[in-house]
Amino acid sequence: MQKPDSLIFDMDGTLWDAVDTYAHSWNVVFESLGIDKTIERDSLAGMVGWEGKKVIEVLMPEFEPERRVEIYAMVNERRHSLITEKGGILYEGVREGLQLLAQRYPLFILSNCAKGIIRRFIDWAGIDEHITDEIAYGINFMPKQHNIKLLMDKHALQNPVYIGDTAGDGEQSRLAGIPFVFVSYGFGTTDDYDVKFDDFTSLTNYFLNL
Repeated sequence: MQKPDSLIFDMDGTLWDAVDTYAHSWNVVFESLGIDKTIERDSLAGMVGWEGKKVIEVLMPEFEPERRVEIYAMVNERRHSLITEKGGILYEGVREGLQLLAQRYPLFILSNCAKGIIRRFIDWAGIDEHITDEIAYGINFMPKQHNIKLLMDKHALQNPVYIGDTAGDGEQSRLAGIPFVFVSYGFGTTDDYDVKFDDFTSLTNYFLNL
């Protein structure tokens, strides 16, 4: 791979696993609304990386679209506080790796999450000084390929790569016209990648040595 000028990271399944916290946020809101429904970790893990519109269609098919959006807004509001309280599982080597990589590359986080969630993650993980910028689906409700291009334009990136854990991440990277780096320890599988890593430390060493 040609040496990139920047690294754009997916969040969930790439930097951390917060599925238990996400599921809890759904269940707390359902209980508060008197909705007899429980979201299990396994079902939610399969949706990691999906755009919010698709998630709420699958999780709440019995509700009208407007009501789904209302409930989802409540879930995301609750999620903000829960991330601060409960956090998630930061993958091994991520904090140390980002610190090292930030000395060589501008680092970005781009996720299909709601507005404000990436910032909560950054603060919880203590990695603010290493991250140049971030953008979430909830900012403009646009796909990752669009937001990758927004970051490229905003920061004059010429040769970024996108690092993620799902086939969808790979597809969006291709649509944005940039290489895709796949991490196999996350939530998805794919054979369409430019380079693959089984742990974050290997990824860090690779890009430090390019």
